Amino acid sequence: MLAHAIEGGFASPVIDAQETFRVVMGAMAEPGKVMSLVGTSKPPLPLLATAAAVALTLCDHDTPVWLDASLRAAEPVLSWLGFHSGAPLAHTPADAHFALVAEPAGLIALENFAQGTQDYPDRSVTLILQVESLTDGPGLILEGPGIETVAHLAPTSMPRHFVEQWRQNNARFPRGVDLILAAPGAIACLPRTTRITPKEL
Repeated sequence: MLAHAIEGGFASPVIDAQETFRVVMGAMAEPGKVMSLVGTSKPPLPLLATAAAVALTLCDHDTPVWLDASLRAAEPVLSWLGFHSGAPLAHTPADAHFALVAEPAGLIALENFAQGTQDYPDRSVTLILQVESLTDGPGLILEGPGIETVAHLAPTSMPRHFVEQWRQNNARFPRGVDLILAAPGAIACLPRTTRITPKEL
């Protein structure tokens, strides 16, 4: 086993996973709220520490993971994820329980991922998108469960035609995908129940 695969996992696996899970659940309960998350793992690039922390917490041998092209092309990332999470690679987006995306701007359409079914909506994918920032991009206005009035988020960079894709995702409810946005040092979540409109300039 190569050193880059063995090294760089959670410093304290149980404690770090519990803390990360708490942060993720809090962010899902309050869509759009930016939550601090200091990833204590040191994954190979281009995988960010925050995205890696979420993956190590949520993914295991029962949850196939799909990687975008930049992550699939990085052999150290493949070895590292396999060793520390045990999660198998999903061959297609529709087979994945989770998806790790280093370059959201080039992401395939959200409809290509597992959407769940009317009877089992939980059989959909959760996408973990690495973003440069949660505050410096085009403004988004969020409404829906977990938001008292409205919330604001400004991630960069996001998938092409994101707002329109998200409207289509809303329309598939209770089916649909959920998003975890992982920026350096922080995350925010967009569950499928969240409605998004662009902020007027």
